[in-house]
Formats: sequence, structure tokens, C-alpha cells
Amino acid sequence: MRGAPAASLTGARVVAKRTIEDVALAGRRVFLRVDFNVPLGKDGTVTEDARIRAVLPTLELARRAGARVIAASHLGRPKGGPDPRYSLRPVARRLGDLLGAEVRLAADCVGPAVAGAVEALRPGEVLLLENLRFHPEEEANDAGFAEALAALGDVYVNDAFAAAHRAHASTEGITRHLRPAVAGLLMKRELEALGRVFEAPARPLVAILGGAKVSDKLKLVESLLARVDRLLIGGGMAFTFLKASGGEVGRSLLEADLVPTAARLLEPAPTRRVEFLLPVDTVAAASPEAAAGQVVPSRAIPAALMGLDIGPATVAAFAAALGDARTIVWNGPLGVFERAPFAAGTLAVARAVADAPALSVVGGGDTVAAVEQAGVATRIGYLSTGGGAFLEYLEGRTLPGVAALDDR
Repeated sequence: MRGAPAASLTGARVVAKRTIEDVALAGRRVFLRVDFNVPLGKDGTVTEDARIRAVLPTLELARRAGARVIAASHLGRPKGGPDPRYSLRPVARRLGDLLGAEVRLAADCVGPAVAGAVEALRPGEVLLLENLRFHPEEEANDAGFAEALAALGDVYVNDAFAAAHRAHASTEGITRHLRPAVAGLLMKRELEALGRVFEAPARPLVAILGGAKVSDKLKLVESLLARVDRLLIGGGMAFTFLKASGGEVGRSLLEADLVPTAARLLEPAPTRRVEFLLPVDTVAAASPEAAAGQVVPSRAIPAALMGLDIGPATVAAFAAALGDARTIVWNGPLGVFERAPFAAGTLAVARAVADAPALSVVGGGDTVAAVEQAGVATRIGYLSTGGGAFLEYLEGRTLPGVAALDDR
């Protein structure tokens, strides 16, 4: 079956928020919150720059319009103060390479020296502030720190969807002191894609959930059961549901305290018509380091083995469940796909998602990596940059960094 073209997101509704396209930028100082929390190698260089590239359209729009851009981000989890290991200097170098223009790094993110560097900017130039989390006040959403950040700009633009679930000074507090406060182009695309999934989805709407723990996604399962037509569950979290349905899961990952909750979720509610698919077979081995696994029934995994991937019969069942889907949302790998002996199931489902005649939205770092590993990234409707924000949006929670922006 040939893969359907990635469905267009054109025309999807931004969730009632103004965007950078709605405000005048010429000559103005644009405080641009981005998510440049990227991996760095031992040599101090950026090893994966997808999050930087994702913001380039917003940066280029602002530069073309003659704005003076002050970009701000966090990197890692420094412990309460400056730490050279978490400096954004490598990010400034990589961003400059991608823009084909110098990007200076400020020595800090607040203070007189930073204010001077901002005032020295000319239209079209970009200054990257040093790591916001070098100040504990950032994560504490300190009002004074937020006001100091706000003083650097004339316009606030949030293009950091991946950080939008945090009420931090640079994502929420700053908007109390700096208006207009609008979405960047990446934020706009994220909200459009997720809006297409849940506001008026083409049906059948199918959700695929994987990953390790039920506890991480319990609220998400409950939310999806009220919205989707089919819910497919794999990965480590499946074994708690399999145990709840009477299966023997051997040494597989199991959250025993959540078995009763899983059993409740498996019970068909009178008002709910959702197909709930669990793995029927599993690739099991003694440990994730094993050179190979064996296919066993998912509800009869030998006591000495653990489930590490979905089996071929499950792949076929999941692919069939996706065959007529019109909208698909996927978060979480379906096995230990980082290990070649246990990658086949996740990669096969990635190809089935790409083959489906559906708008597909994939989120979460591991899931996006799996889609890329399967070679089908260009056939997915939308790859979300958000991790925790993606999950919290799917759960139906309000994202502080989105709620703080100007309503359209």
C-alpha cells in the first residue's frame, strides 16, 4: 500500500491566539522565547539541531521585517547559578551558521550589560541571551525577574511550545509586563496541528500510546478514551493493562499498584464506544541487552522473560486498526527500539502510520526519533517538538505559556 501524502495543516485554527504575523515589527525589539534545549557533545558542539532549525522561519520573518531580535532559552538543568557546561555559546555559533549571520551571545540574560547589548542591536540583528536557568528566579516565575526580562523588549513572541506547559518567568510571568504577547510560527503550527486532532477531527480518530509507565500517562489514557475511536497501547505501559486483564507478564515492566486502575479503564463504559487494543504477542528476552528475543503470547510471558517489543501479530492488528484511520496521534515507542533486536515493532507501526490515509501527528522525542529511524518522517503530517507540553495538551490541560498570549 502506498503512503498517503502528508495531510495539509493549512486552514487549521490557531487556538484563538494572535501570532507574530499580526503585529508590526519594524525597528522594534522582539523578545523571542525559543526552546534551544539541544544536546551538546563532549567537544562542546551542538549534536542535534532540529529545535534550532524549527525556529528559523520565525527568526527570518522578524529579521526581514527589520526587528531587533532578543532570543532567550534555557539549556539543561543548571543548579542555581551559572555553569559553563550549560552555556548557550555553542547554540549561538550553530544558530549563526544556520542564519548565515553573526549571533552574539550576551553575558547574562538580565542586567545593565545585557540592556546595553540590546540597545546596540541594529534592525535584522539577533542577540541570544545566556541561559535563563542560570537564575533560579526563572523557574520560580519571580515577578521581578520577569519584569527585568520584559524591559528588554517591545514585543513578546513565544515560539517555545515545548516549554509552554511551564509557568516560568520567560513563558508566563513576562506577559504581565510586555504586550503584545503573541505566538511565533512554530507555536502556531503546533497549535494548528493539535487543534486539527481534537477540535474537529476526521474520523476514525486513532491514538497510539507507548512508553514505559502507565503512571506517566494515566490522565492521558482517561482523556483519550473520551475522545478517540480506537486506542492502541504498546510499550512497557501495556503490561500493566495486560496484567489487569488476567495475563501473566513474566518479568516485564509492571506497575502493580496501578493494576486496579488499569482494570477500571479496560471496562467498557455505557457511553463509550472505543476499541481498546493491547498487544496479542510480544518479543521477550531475559534482558534488553539480549542479542535476540522470542515471540510469545502477551498474556503468557514466561516467568524468566520480559516483554521488549510488540510481536508480528500485534503489528498486523495495529496496522489493520490504522488502515481506515482519518486522524492519528502517536506518543511513545512500542518497545525498546534503541536496541536493534527489539526495534521491529515500533518501526513497522511507524510505517503503518505513514501508509494510513490520515492526518498523523507524532510527538515526543523518542517517537519522533523512531519515525525518523523508520525513514518515514516526511510522510507524517506533523512532528511535534513538544514533549511534556504535547502530552499535557492531549490530556486537555491548559498550557500556561499558551494561555498567557493575546487572544485573537
